[in-house]
Amino acid sequence: MSEEEMIIQQLFDDEIGLTDKQKKIIIAAIESFSEKGYAATSTSEIAKKAGVAEGTIFRHYSTKKELLMSIVTPLMTKMIAPFIINDFNKVLDRKYDRVEDFLRETIENRREVIIKLLPVIKIMLQEIPFQPELRAQFIESIAKKTFERVSSIIQSYQDKGQLIEMPSASVTRLTITSIFGYFVSRYIFFPEMEWDDELETERTIQFIMHGLGKKE
Repeated sequence: MSEEEMIIQQLFDDEIGLTDKQKKIIIAAIESFSEKGYAATSTSEIAKKAGVAEGTIFRHYSTKKELLMSIVTPLMTKMIAPFIINDFNKVLDRKYDRVEDFLRETIENRREVIIKLLPVIKIMLQEIPFQPELRAQFIESIAKKTFERVSSIIQSYQDKGQLIEMPSASVTRLTITSIFGYFVSRYIFFPEMEWDDELETERTIQFIMHGLGKKE
């Protein structure tokens, strides 16, 4: 069992009221949704992977969407949001003299999160555009809090003259988009390619700085 599977297993082991069969269904659904996507995964596939009858799924979850939300809600509230925010605070609470150092630490910190939670992150990326409840939950639990803190830090580097004059929200959005784009390419779209992670980190930082760094 991989580290991320162990983390997910532990979370649902602590979930009160779940039967052993429900836990097997949930773990199988996470694996299947991550591999094939929610729409392309059938409940019969999930049942086979979980080692239960398909009817067992519908005794616990009336629809496939209900099964999806039963996975995402506890993951979001108990694991993903605390893990993403609290772990990121290790970076956000430190002071870095140069914006490049802040970006470098941010990338490495977020890389660890993505590696540990990759199956769940894949599900979220696939379904957030199509599930309004999930999108609202993500914005409230993670995106808004993280964006506000990063934006305030970006503003501090602007005040020091290290970044161009532009609304800090715009600079934050462009910075996050660049880092996120690198991670999506690295771990989701093209994981089979040969990657020099240290070099790509530096290239991502330079890409951000050449666009946003204040010209002397």
